[in-house]
Amino acid sequence: MYQRFANRIEGGKVLAADLLKFKDRKDAVVLALPRGGVPVACEVAKALNLPLDIFMVRKLGVPFREELAFGAVASGNVTVLNKSLINTFRIPDSVIKKTLEKEKAELMRREAAYRQDGLQIDLKNKIVIIVDDGIATGASMKAAVVAIRQLDPKQIVVAAPVASQDACTAMQKNTNEQCICTISPEPFRGVGAWYDDFEQTRDAEVCHLLESANQTVVQKHPKHAALH
Repeated sequence: MYQRFANRIEGGKVLAADLLKFKDRKDAVVLALPRGGVPVACEVAKALNLPLDIFMVRKLGVPFREELAFGAVASGNVTVLNKSLINTFRIPDSVIKKTLEKEKAELMRREAAYRQDGLQIDLKNKIVIIVDDGIATGASMKAAVVAIRQLDPKQIVVAAPVASQDACTAMQKNTNEQCICTISPEPFRGVGAWYDDFEQTRDAEVCHLLESANQTVVQKHPKHAALH
């Protein structure tokens, strides 16, 4: 029987215990996938004493089943599509195009809202730990991995408190990246099923967590360069 998490904060604390080998690494950073991944990643970054930043990804939801992603878009003009799901649900090209336009616009809005100074931590030659609150189909995480690879990291680690077994297997097989998930329950039933409190994370909460974390990063890691 798998244990449910009380909320994203508890999920982050439990996940951090699975990532302790990265604690205090001078060459490691934590990247959160907003919005739900931010509270989780904040706990991971605090426990591991690592800098925290965000990486923008937007899921492309199947019509009338928004929690199920048929793809994702990410910073760096990256788009990943799940052709199998698109075919299964017979999603027309017009819907795909409309969804892409909508989510790209929201990605740009959040980029401006969360990263007001336009700066991000340099990921070149870094161990990058990408954190989300859960991985269902893996579309959002895969888009993030593809985009982050372009920034020349030394290693990418995918991490979440909960993920489907299929997503974990596919992530390791198709991206060749290390995937660390605290629980991989079957039947999965969706990420939200494994949290008692799965309320939507608000923009204000994201900004507050990032501001708090960034102040800590400046104090503990003054040598981490920031790039536009």
